[in-house]
Amino acid sequence: MPTASRVRPRSPHASWAILPERTALDTCRRAALPFVPVPQLSLHTPVGDLSVSEEDGAIVSVDWGWGSQQGSTRLLRRACDQLHRYFDRELTAFDLPLAPAGSTYQQGVWRALCTIPYGATKTYRDIARVAGGSPRSVGQANGNNPIPILIPCHRVVLAPGRLTRGATTHIGGYSGGDGLDTKRWLLALEAQTQPLLQPIAPAAA
Repeated sequence: MPTASRVRPRSPHASWAILPERTALDTCRRAALPFVPVPQLSLHTPVGDLSVSEEDGAIVSVDWGWGSQQGSTRLLRRACDQLHRYFDRELTAFDLPLAPAGSTYQQGVWRALCTIPYGATKTYRDIARVAGGSPRSVGQANGNNPIPILIPCHRVVLAPGRLTRGATTHIGGYSGGDGLDTKRWLLALEAQTQPLLQPIAPAAA
């Protein structure tokens, strides 16, 4: 998962089905402008600073870190509000337009992730049965998820089991934030496991 400062490469193809089909003129403009800054808004959270980016009326990324170029739009304010409510345990389902850029297979995996309910988990093998491929390819798609938390790749684990403070082997990997500590924290938040609900301390410089 990339860091916060974002200049997004433009693609002539719509990256998520919710976006309208583009006109030929718009496609030509996008081809002529390969790198265009996108609006981005950052927020403080218990798992570190997050930066949310928007493009063409949809969320395209959530990155760890504070973005260098802040810009407020109605959608970004709505996304940050929903994230705050999620971390306050007031929101269990996000209602936001998403447009993650990725291959057809990756997007199929990410759609499958969005069907996992709050507080539940699925295994990599479970997702492979739905999206195709193997548990390994599902893990690779998870690692390339540009919109973590909103697309809940943290809900995919190696094997079902009880979440405990020392448990790491059964929950798989996580490339966002502080890795497995962040994944365990998010799972504990959704499971309402009180002993783990402490903000993650910033890493030492």
